[in-house]
Amino acid sequence: MFSKACEYGIKATIHIALRSQQNKRTGLKEIAEEIASPEAFTAKILQLLVKSQIIDSVKGPAGGFEMTPHQLAKIRLSQIVSAIDGDRIYKGCGLGLKECNEKKPCPVHDKFKIIRDELRMMLETTSVRELAFGLTGGTTFLKR
Repeated sequence: MFSKACEYGIKATIHIALRSQQNKRTGLKEIAEEIASPEAFTAKILQLLVKSQIIDSVKGPAGGFEMTPHQLAKIRLSQIVSAIDGDRIYKGCGLGLKECNEKKPCPVHDKFKIIRDELRMMLETTSVRELAFGLTGGTTFLKR
């Protein structure tokens, strides 16, 4: 459903959120290890997230990645998906056809549209803080 980069971006953001709630910054190596992603690939994803103002980057010996309390409350999953994958998840055909649309639908068009609309709603209403809270409370997990 999401690209691999987007999956890593979501995981990285949740990890950074968790550490930020503990008033700690986290570095590239720790993030890459926690989300089981190559460091170079993780660095590129983190650059996109910083550029999109989803996370902050602090340089220097005590630097690393963090999220402010405002970002934790404000950032939604849809913003992470948009920063990394754009809006293709909301527009593509369920069967991968190029010409599928309302006027010329594929066999799964109407059913897939319902799923896409529900996915959009979930992504737009789920905050990063909510997901990090699940990790803190032990009701969810991020690492295998």
